[in-house]
Amino acid sequence: MDLTCVLYEKKGSVAYVTLNRPDVFNAFNDEQSYDLQAVLKEVKKDSEVRVIVLTGAGKAFCSGQDLKAIAGSKNRSLSDSLYKRYNPIIKAMRELPKPIICRLNGVAAGAGASLALACDFIVANEKASLIEVFVNVGLVPDSGSSYFLPKAISPARAFEMATMAPKISAQQALEWGLINRVCTDESFDETIDQIAQYYALAPTKSIGMIKQMLNKAAHSDLDTMLQYEAYCQEIAGRSEDYKEGVTAFNEKRKPEFKGR
Repeated sequence: MDLTCVLYEKKGSVAYVTLNRPDVFNAFNDEQSYDLQAVLKEVKKDSEVRVIVLTGAGKAFCSGQDLKAIAGSKNRSLSDSLYKRYNPIIKAMRELPKPIICRLNGVAAGAGASLALACDFIVANEKASLIEVFVNVGLVPDSGSSYFLPKAISPARAFEMATMAPKISAQQALEWGLINRVCTDESFDETIDQIAQYYALAPTKSIGMIKQMLNKAAHSDLDTMLQYEAYCQEIAGRSEDYKEGVTAFNEKRKPEFKGR
């Protein structure tokens, strides 16, 4: 991959993806959008990768769209930008059959907040924050925020976040159920590594199907999900990891899952 605005590093089964425009708080320009799309395609096809850690360089996670980068554009179609740049990223993240851990190291604003919410597991530094800034420039939430917010928190709080753009602290986001963990500076990376290693050794095929099931449940009824559970369970029951899990249980040892 020829990347200019995203750093990519693989350590064993863990892929570390870093938005790398720290001078503008990792705001998105065209290059960063397409770099991230390329990385998501790479981790999907790389069978060695079993978990992804997504973060931002410097003090911020991602401040959304770089407005200065488009200041000189006349008659720029915002919908075209979403269809070509942001929507493919969010869809690729949600459809990826591998867990994505958000290392929320600082502010996540606008599309940056959407990007964080599209992850499967969010670990925030105690100084991090989330803010849906769209309304401050006369726009509406995009990149999936209108989908993620009311499912993660109450409709009333989602409306408040979308229409008043309050800065939600990491602790408040935890209390509202928007994120999974809040850590001090000292424990932040250790916690990330522990969670990443858990998923790196977990039954990846099972984890991927669980992710798909939870995605589907967001817009399905009980009967549909009962049928889909049976479908997925049949596949899981034929996996190598299931055989290993049962064998390890009977032998009273820790299973060694291969993600297959």
